Amino acid sequence: MTSQRYHAIFDGAPRRRFLVIGDVMLDEFVWGRVSRISPEAPVPVVQVTGESYYPGGAANVARNLREFTPTVTLMGTVGDDEHADRLLHLLTTMEIDVSSVHRDPAWQTSVKTRIIARQQQVVRVDRERTATISAASMERFSCDLRRMIPEVDGIIVADYAKGTVRQALADEICALAKEHGKLLAVDPSPKNPIRWRNVSVIKPNRLEAFQAAGLAAQHEDGSEHDPAVLYEVGERLLDQWNAEMLLLTLGEEGMMLFERGRQPYHTPTRAREIFDVSGAGDTAISVLTLALTCGASPTEAAEISNAAAGIVVGKLGTAAVTPADLAEAFKIH
Repeated sequence: MTSQRYHAIFDGAPRRRFLVIGDVMLDEFVWGRVSRISPEAPVPVVQVTGESYYPGGAANVARNLREFTPTVTLMGTVGDDEHADRLLHLLTTMEIDVSSVHRDPAWQTSVKTRIIARQQQVVRVDRERTATISAASMERFSCDLRRMIPEVDGIIVADYAKGTVRQALADEICALAKEHGKLLAVDPSPKNPIRWRNVSVIKPNRLEAFQAAGLAAQHEDGSEHDPAVLYEVGERLLDQWNAEMLLLTLGEEGMMLFERGRQPYHTPTRAREIFDVSGAGDTAISVLTLALTCGASPTEAAEISNAAAGIVVGKLGTAAVTPADLAEAFKIH
């Protein structure tokens, strides 16, 4: 793709409006130095030098979109706790609409803490509890969906199987998106086997795709890298999820796009160095959806998404790609 074509696609990005639905989280990074091994156990002693906080999960999808357009609304659930306070403050500072992020005293805000030393993750600590959204929250979501979906250009569902996305909510999202002719993108979780219908594009990673296709146990011998096996998985999931497109992310092997009636399209990775893969999938689906709403063809959108993911894995922390980052990437290539 030429730089001119990239700019022709993304010139309209600031006018696009998005609704992001899913499991919102707080990502905490503890930065430090390691100079010795603990005398108590064979583990490194990390001397903390700083802490950083970023939106995670569906909130990170919203953050990535916000780099390109001012109109991004986030829908999800948080607890009535200090982690929710910090997360909502971060999102408000970024001017993301959080009016549909509902507090539930029975909910625990998900927090993922990564301890980083020498540009490497030493350990990750998760503080979360899977729950089911309350009937009251479901009713508020339903009202918000009916009000907002007619007004947006694209909808992204980021499911991390923490309890926000249930079948009833998914059914309503799919029905409203179809009724109003809206682009619907889904980042699924095999731990939450939702029956998706009439989805524009769905974006699993390799592991998620094999699990969803029921083939994970059959391909632990390395054959999951065989193109013929990948084709089988892609075609099976297109039918299973009734999607127009499926973008399969393959880590260091790039991405593979499946469309009905077309040959699969492979785009190799653009990552130069990989420092941190945190949030790369969030970046991929946000930029993919943005490009499609801006008039990119599916293969063009896959190329742009792949370039965006290659940029963020070269950054430490839960990073977001910026318009300048992407413009420079296509200027170089």
